[in-house]
Amino acid sequence: MASSNALLLFAQAIVYFAVMMSLLRARRAIGIGVFMCALGVMHFLETYLAAVFYIELPFGIVSPGSTVLFSGKLLMILLLYIREDAQIVRQPIYGLLIGNFLIVALVMILRNHETIQVAVGRLPDIAFVDEIGWLMVWGTILLFIDAIAIIVLYEKIGDLFGRHLGLRFLISGAIVLTFDQAGFFLALHIVTGAPLQVFFGGWAAKMVAVVVYTALFVAYLKYFSSRERWLTNRPFRDVFNELTYRERYWDLVEATSRDHLTGALDRRLYDKDAPKIVKANLKDGRPLTMLVIDIDHFKRVNDQHGHETGDKVLKSISGILLDNLRSDDHLYRFGGEEFVLLCERLAPEGAVSLGERLRRAIERQSQYLLPEKITVSIGVSSLTDDGETLEQLFQAADQRLYKAKSSGRNKVLGPDLS
Repeated sequence: MASSNALLLFAQAIVYFAVMMSLLRARRAIGIGVFMCALGVMHFLETYLAAVFYIELPFGIVSPGSTVLFSGKLLMILLLYIREDAQIVRQPIYGLLIGNFLIVALVMILRNHETIQVAVGRLPDIAFVDEIGWLMVWGTILLFIDAIAIIVLYEKIGDLFGRHLGLRFLISGAIVLTFDQAGFFLALHIVTGAPLQVFFGGWAAKMVAVVVYTALFVAYLKYFSSRERWLTNRPFRDVFNELTYRERYWDLVEATSRDHLTGALDRRLYDKDAPKIVKANLKDGRPLTMLVIDIDHFKRVNDQHGHETGDKVLKSISGILLDNLRSDDHLYRFGGEEFVLLCERLAPEGAVSLGERLRRAIERQSQYLLPEKITVSIGVSSLTDDGETLEQLFQAADQRLYKAKSSGRNKVLGPDLS
């Protein structure tokens, strides 16, 4: 019986993954709303199964609701993030939070009705509804925390496992579902008196579920999608900011102020606003640093692969730079293949560290996104240490950029901090 139960759970996972990934894949044709609705409709069923429906497996007693449905939903949220972005995935996260709380609030009012019996033996079990309500509230809070945590963790470990998407998926899922199992079992034990073996059996089942879903994910990448299009390694701080509705600076700037090819702020904005930024930070005594970023051997790319490929390189590099911005950063396309990044409230050592992170990210991701590995050289300057005007900052950073290129390229050179 235990082995047949395991096979049935595996079949459920296959069906769930196949349907949800089909909806995600077809989102351009049918809309992302279909995927999100399918993602959110089963929360009550998950809670009900977690409260009363248990089966025996070789490694313990488990609930299919937690093992297949909840684990699958959480991992689908992560898949939606790495396939789209934080601004898209926060919609189901907040939608599930608000929708589930709304259900509980309405049920709390509904339970005060004077009910009548319309069929023999068919009366509402209010006590059970109360149990489900408390479990839904707690489960919804856990889901909200889990959904943000799994995305932040996925990005946080990107520096260690950047190219191994399956491993990042597996580790993130295993850690967050372990936390979830502990949190939900605590409430389940208090409300229903569930024994400790339910915790261990459920934890083991969720770990197996993560392995199964990861294997399905990797198989999907191999046979049905391009792995390179799933690459992401954004700063987890910016991911968290977007998920919690703290918009980044450049989202508030009108599209007309951006370079049409790269999406960076254009040269006109640099000439107009950058001097004001320098003056304001100098007046307030805040640190300000400048990074001048130049793509190495860009002319060779144009000569060997054509200007269309050159445009693709500019878009890709700019995209990586924009994805790594803080809220106090301003990225400008200065001209050609050169970008200027002004970083408010960032000391010189922090700017050099940021430059190194950008350099590594571009070098790593370009080998998947572009026809050949692309590198950049970066010069860093600091307000007051290198000057007190925009022109002086640019001159110092540009000189260090020239030294980085003349000494072998693919380097970051900043002020001497010794």
